[in-house]
Amino acid sequence: MTGRTRARTAAAPSAGAVTDAPAEVDTRTALGDLGRRLAARRLQLGLTRRQAATRAGMAASYLRYLEEHPGAAPGTGALMNLAEALETTVTELTGGGVDLPPGTGRAGRAPEFTKLRPSECRTLLAMHGVGRLAVPTPSGPVIVPVNYTVVDGAIVFRTARGATPSLAAGLHVAFEVDRIDDAFSQGWSVLVRGPARAVTDRHEQLRLAERAYSMPWAGGPRSVWVRIDPFTITGRRITV
Repeated sequence: MTGRTRARTAAAPSAGAVTDAPAEVDTRTALGDLGRRLAARRLQLGLTRRQAATRAGMAASYLRYLEEHPGAAPGTGALMNLAEALETTVTELTGGGVDLPPGTGRAGRAPEFTKLRPSECRTLLAMHGVGRLAVPTPSGPVIVPVNYTVVDGAIVFRTARGATPSLAAGLHVAFEVDRIDDAFSQGWSVLVRGPARAVTDRHEQLRLAERAYSMPWAGGPRSVWVRIDPFTITGRRITV
């Protein structure tokens, strides 16, 4: 029995009508670790559940079952079909590469390097929630990851008083986001440079809190808001 046949047979646990809800909604109901990765990858590719299932040669109801049931255990064939459909690897879908650093894959045979337009850079910047902040210090630049949101074209994040990200206020800083796809030896990066300032106005802080979609993962009190107004935005992409 092939993986595609197994996928169709196993669709019974979630038989019924399936709607083409946007991927953004689907990720909220993906309960299992595999399910979260499946839904998140669909979101990155801009695919509905039905579109992804068609690519993988399986019923949309079975894909819904995989995304919404933590105990779902698809066969190797179904995983391989899903990995191919979602342009990734079985290792990535199952979490086997979580602790591996990006960039360990081999370079493509004929890579193509292009510069991104400012509009493309802003689109990519607005789609992500974690970036790297480079802060000048007396002992040299320090780079730290922060959860951020783009509000009115500016990068905003919340941090703790005295923490390294809070030292950015009043300085010119660099901020970078990227996406590395080891499976296909391709990716992109966006670099922002500009002045950072602390947001002290209470009404502005409340407005940013309402607009923010990425909360600090570190937890604990994070009462300092920092805003970076981009002075320059540049980006690069490598495709194969």
